Amino acid sequence: MPRYAQLVMGPAGSGKSTYCSTMVQHSETLNRSVQVVNLDPAAEHFDYPVMADIRELIQVDDVMEDDSLRFGPNGGLVFCMEYFANNFDWLEESLGHVEDDYILFDCPGQIELYTHLPVMKQLVEQLQQWEFRVCGVFLVDSQFMVESFKFISGVMAALSAMVSLEIPQVNIMTKMDLLSPKAKKEIEKYLDPDMYSMMEDGSNTIRSKKFKKLTKAICGLIDDYSIVRFLPFDRTDEEGINIVLQHIDFSIQYGEDLEFKEPKEVEEEPANLNYDEIFQDKVNS
Repeated sequence: MPRYAQLVMGPAGSGKSTYCSTMVQHSETLNRSVQVVNLDPAAEHFDYPVMADIRELIQVDDVMEDDSLRFGPNGGLVFCMEYFANNFDWLEESLGHVEDDYILFDCPGQIELYTHLPVMKQLVEQLQQWEFRVCGVFLVDSQFMVESFKFISGVMAALSAMVSLEIPQVNIMTKMDLLSPKAKKEIEKYLDPDMYSMMEDGSNTIRSKKFKKLTKAICGLIDDYSIVRFLPFDRTDEEGINIVLQHIDFSIQYGEDLEFKEPKEVEEEPANLNYDEIFQDKVNS
């Protein structure tokens, strides 16, 4: 049977760990077993148990303190992930070989890992060799997406990850519960956006003709091919969380291979059974 994985990605501060925590709690209410693997070597704390933690293999602080390397925070994190890619046997041993696993991989917020570095692509290919069906879950902070050009920037980041990893991807706007009622109403147009109207709204602020032409081409690509759409994620809304989970499950075909038990056969009663005689016998006895 296949195994299932969500690769939880997104910029730093987009709510990846909060998303994992919320999904674990929601799955418990559905009697579903969901495990989490921490792949962020710079993580400090999280409020959920993990089945594997990359910090047991390597930590950013240790790399930065190594005088022979002399890396800063960003270089140290990239070094950790490249070291991780050369030691996938550690991950295989940590995951074990249980069938029908459903695992959330809480990834680092280093955006270049999803754009031009090969580490995450190598991880996806390795998971697929271990018979995992992998879905990318790209998170963007909804508070960042309330302006047209910031939204386009978020779309391009999500699109870059989608093209780089070549797996099904669900894009999510997080922290919807932190928005004001006015901001929630304003952000609805970004969930299923009309990119051409956004372009017209912001065209007055673009002075360069070349930049305006480039922005128009990007908006046209996104709108014409319906490449990127976002789902809202409010950690206080159980129905909304369930909708997100259904989209992800559908993309990795979760549940299609689950075995179901046939109902037990009930012994047939004799056709000529006389219930009056049985009842009378019990009364007499």
